[in-house]
Amino acid sequence: MKEADYVGLVSAKEVADKMEKAGFHTTKSEFVDAPLIEELPMALECKFIKVNEDGNIIGEIINVNADEKILGSGGVIDTAKLDAISYDPVNNVYVRLGEKVGNAFSDGAELG
Repeated sequence: MKEADYVGLVSAKEVADKMEKAGFHTTKSEFVDAPLIEELPMALECKFIKVNEDGNIIGEIINVNADEKILGSGGVIDTAKLDAISYDPVNNVYVRLGEKVGNAFSDGAELG
């Protein structure tokens, strides 16, 4: 987590070897003009679409790159194996994502 935070804090224009300092190794993506970090188990490769008036960036996910070690049965990503961490901008902290709490596009149908 510290290594990922570091590469987000430091500009490569100012610290050219920031990936090495973080202990990361990269390979070029086949889909976008950006590196993939070999030590991270998953990457969402996105194409830039636009910046909204409110400053939010809109993009399109064009590839999901996942290490085999996080795949479950059927070759789909197993969230327990991924052990994802997310940034919480309200509290300015990183949080580990937890358990399944429902089924998308079906649980709400009970109300209709």
